[in-house]
Amino acid sequence: MHQNGEKNLEEPKPGEKRKFLFASKIALVGDLAWKIKNEGHEVKFCISDEYSKDIYDGFVDKVEDWNEWINWADVIVFDDVEGFGTEAENLRKQGKLVVGGSSYTDRLEDDKGFGQDEMKAAGISIIPNWMFTDFDEAVKFIQNTPDRYVLKPSGRAQDEKKLLFIGQEDDGKDMIQILQLYKKTWAKVIKEFQLQKFVSGVEVAVGAFFNGQEFVWPINVNFEHKRLFPGDIGPQTGEMGTAMYWSAPNIIFSETLEKMAPKLKEANYVGYADINCIVNAKGIYPLEFTMRFGYPHISIAMEGVTSPWGEFLYKLASGETCGLKVKKGFQVGVVIAVPPFPYDDVNAFKQFSEGAVVLFRKEGKEGIHLGDVKLVEGAWVLAGSIGYALVVTGSGSTVEDARKMTYNRVKSIMIPNMFYREDIGERLREDLEKMITWGYIYVY
Repeated sequence: MHQNGEKNLEEPKPGEKRKFLFASKIALVGDLAWKIKNEGHEVKFCISDEYSKDIYDGFVDKVEDWNEWINWADVIVFDDVEGFGTEAENLRKQGKLVVGGSSYTDRLEDDKGFGQDEMKAAGISIIPNWMFTDFDEAVKFIQNTPDRYVLKPSGRAQDEKKLLFIGQEDDGKDMIQILQLYKKTWAKVIKEFQLQKFVSGVEVAVGAFFNGQEFVWPINVNFEHKRLFPGDIGPQTGEMGTAMYWSAPNIIFSETLEKMAPKLKEANYVGYADINCIVNAKGIYPLEFTMRFGYPHISIAMEGVTSPWGEFLYKLASGETCGLKVKKGFQVGVVIAVPPFPYDDVNAFKQFSEGAVVLFRKEGKEGIHLGDVKLVEGAWVLAGSIGYALVVTGSGSTVEDARKMTYNRVKSIMIPNMFYREDIGERLREDLEKMITWGYIYVY
C-alpha cells in the first residue's frame, strides 16, 4: 500500500525491475541513478539548469520535463531541497512513491533560524545563535557582546559557500570587518543570516535514512573536509572529501537526530537526514541539518553499502521496515576537481576544462563515481560548468586501509589540471579516540 494514497493495482512484486524517475535542477545524484540503472532498472533523469543539461549524457536516459514522466515511474527521486519538498508532498498525496523532502524539511535546511528553533523544540541542546536581517544591527550586537562567532547565510545564499565565515578573533573584530564588507558587496544576496557562537572540538555528522515512519539502521557517522586545501586551508567548497563508517545508533545520534523522528514522521519525510555537530568534553553541539542526499556523501556511502540500491529506495519510499547491508570498517572518498571549482564560472570552465577527457591508467573503474561528466563515444568527458569532475572512493577494515585503497584508485586517473586533497581521513583515528574518551562512541 502506498503511503497516503490508494493502492496501485499494477504495483511490481518485490525483486522485480522498476522504473525510477530522477528530478534535478543542477545535476547532483546522477551517480546513484547510474548505479540503479546498472542494477537492471529503468531510469529517466531530468536536469533543468541550462549549464548542467549535458551532465550524465550517455550514462543515463535523459528527459526534458520530469512532470511528463510521473505516471511512467514506479519511484520518483528528488535530489535536493530547491522547492522540491512541496512537489514531493503533492505526489505522495496522489499515491506516488517518492524519495525526497517536504516543505517542512526543506525549511529545516534552508532557514537556519527555523532549524535551530525546531532542534530546541525537540529537546536538542543548541549553540547560542542569533538571526539578523540587518548588517548594522549585527555589528552593534558584536560590539556589545564581543566573542568569537561564525557567520552563516540563510536561504539560498547559503549555497554561496564562500560567504560562510568562521571568526578567528575572540573579541569578534574580524567578524565586524566581514559584516561591514558584506553590507557593501552582498546585501542584495544575503537577506538573512545567522551569527552562531564558535565552539571548538571535533566536527562530526550523524545521518540515517527515514522511511516516512522511522529511521532505518544502521546510521552513518561521517567526517567532512570542507575546505579546498589540505590542512583545512582555503575557501569553503561544500566538501572536498569525507571519511565515514556505518554504525549502530550512538549517543550523538540519540541526543540529536533521533529526537527529530516525530517531526519527520509528521512531515512524512522519505530520504536521508543528517545533522552536523561539534563535540567536545563538555557536550554535543548540533550545527545544522542536511535533509537530502549529500554530495559527495552519497557516492562514498555507496562504497560501503552492499544492498541493491533500487530495491532499497523502493522499500524506503513504500514505508517498509528495511535495513541496509553494509561493509564493516571505513570508507573514504575524495573529490577530483578541475578549474573553476569551487566557483561557478562558465567562461573559466570553457577556457580551462570543457571537453577534457578522463584517462584511466587501468581497465577497471572500481570506486570511480560520476561527477559532472558525460559519455562520448565511450570516453568520459567533463561536462557542466563547475568542474566537479569525479568522486573516488575506497574501503577497508581500518581507516588507513580505506585511505590507501582510495588514493591508489586516484592514481589511476588522469585529467588535465585536476586537483584534490591528499589528507582526507588523515586525522580520523585521533578524532575517534577523542570521542571514545568523551564517551560518545564505544566501538567503531
